[in-house]
Amino acid sequence: MINGMVYKIRTGVSWRDLPERYGPWKSVYTRFRRYAIDGVFTRALQQIQAQADAAGDIDWLVQIDSTIVRAHQHAAATGRKRGKHRTDEPDDHALGRSRGGLTAEIPLACDGRGRPLAVLLTPGQRHDGVCVRPLPGRIRVPRTGPGRPRCRPDHVIADKAYSSRGFRA
Repeated sequence: MINGMVYKIRTGVSWRDLPERYGPWKSVYTRFRRYAIDGVFTRALQQIQAQADAAGDIDWLVQIDSTIVRAHQHAAATGRKRGKHRTDEPDDHALGRSRGGLTAEIPLACDGRGRPLAVLLTPGQRHDGVCVRPLPGRIRVPRTGPGRPRCRPDHVIADKAYSSRGFRA
């Protein structure tokens, strides 16, 4: 099952096109969805980060950048009827409308070795400098033993989009 999840993420194939050697696609999808909802992937990442920090393997020279992901034209149409917008949508549903269509922006903070420390999902029409402000506050690497998690990098490297005074503060 795990190998099927990894294959799907790495190749980007649809769930229905998952090779049969990984089992029924619906079983792999159901397990993947359950793991995502239950926070299994988040806890696994935190454990990996804690072990890497305990071994002194995290380079606290943090790099921040973002990428734009285009959504399909029908991605935002579900749940809407006759022009009425849903008001119960969570804040982290981040489809934005820009000249290129429906987009989402994914800002990421990585350590000096390119391993993820924090990630956000924001609407694509927002400026990088605005949507990335909460990202450094999301960096939280737990300790393996007692002690508070490490939340502050030694240095931050970012491009010119993040050079505003508000971001530097």
